[in-house]
Amino acid sequence: MNWLQKIPHSVRAASGLEWALWRKLPMIALLGTVLPLLALLALHVTTEPDASGSQARWLQMADFFVGAVLVFHWTMVITVAIGCVIVMVMKGPAYIADSYPVSHGDRPRATIETPEEAAAVRPGQPRDTA
Repeated sequence: MNWLQKIPHSVRAASGLEWALWRKLPMIALLGTVLPLLALLALHVTTEPDASGSQARWLQMADFFVGAVLVFHWTMVITVAIGCVIVMVMKGPAYIADSYPVSHGDRPRATIETPEEAAAVRPGQPRDTA
């Protein structure tokens, strides 16, 4: 089964910011990961090994802060990547979806569809009449 069957002669929308962001995302992810880690490394290197209790707590708090910054950054990169993919798919060519016959067409029905009418539309498929 072909899940993404294109409609012939469908028009694609012009690409925009999503492709520019998509191409820059690996570098954004890399820089956003390396820069905080380098700053933390510099902080650990410049701190004396026999630090007092307050300095050790401050250094551990910096570790936690950098960890939080990294998790937040990765979350934002993944979120932007998902958004780029969604926009790319939406701007791409049109695809055929499974048709679902609507009983009322372009205007609402005057009466509610009966279970018999609904079963006649798609014979062989059980309908929940509850």
